[in-house]
Amino acid sequence: MNITLRREAVSDYRCVEELTREAFWNLYVPGCSEHFLAHCMRKHEDFIRDLDYVALIDGKVIGNIMYTRSHVISEEKHILNTLTFGPVSVLPEYQRKGIGSLLIEKTILEAKQNDEKAIIIFGSPKNYCKFGFKSCKDFNVSTVDGKYPYGLLVLELVEGQLKDHKWEYHDSEVYNVEMEAVEEFDKGFVYKEKEYCYTQEEFKISCRAVIE
Repeated sequence: MNITLRREAVSDYRCVEELTREAFWNLYVPGCSEHFLAHCMRKHEDFIRDLDYVALIDGKVIGNIMYTRSHVISEEKHILNTLTFGPVSVLPEYQRKGIGSLLIEKTILEAKQNDEKAIIIFGSPKNYCKFGFKSCKDFNVSTVDGKYPYGLLVLELVEGQLKDHKWEYHDSEVYNVEMEAVEEFDKGFVYKEKEYCYTQEEFKISCRAVIE
C-alpha cells in the first residue's frame, strides 16, 4: 500500500468533506458535524493551513488532518499560544492501517520544527497517548470552568513550557458549530440514515468523566 502525504489543495476540499462525513457518521452522535467543521475551519482566522495535510493511496485522497490556533492562560494571566488538531479523518475502509498515525506524526514533527510549544486536544487517551500525549491534569491545564476532563490531552513540544503554572485552556471558536447550520450543509450530500451506535454511549461517558 503506497501512502503519500501532502498539503490539502483547494481541489481536495469536497473530497475531504465527504471522507470526513464517512469517517464520523454515527460515531459520536446520530449523524455528524465534523464535515461541516472542516468546511468552516478553512475560512477561519485560527486555521493553520501549513498543517492541513491529506493522505493518498494511488492518488486517491483517503485521510486528512486539520489544525487551529488555541491558547492557555496562566493564573498570572500569561498567554501561551498552542495548537489543536481535529478532525482527523480516514475513510472507514482504510482505518486501522496506520494512516491516521502517519498524519499525526508528520504534523507533530512539523509543529516542533516551527517552534510551536504544545498541542492540546480533546480525544480518547487510548488513541493518542502513543504519540506522547498525557492527561491535562499532569500539566495543570483545565477547562475554563476549572475541570480536568478525561479526554483533554496535552503534548509538550518544548519540554517544561507548562511547568510550575496552572493553566486554563481556550480552543478556537470555530469548534462551536450550530446544529441548524450543520443540518442545512448536510443536505448537499448523499442521504445517510442517522442511527444509534454503542460508540455514542462511550462518547457520552467519556465527555462526562473528569479527573479529581
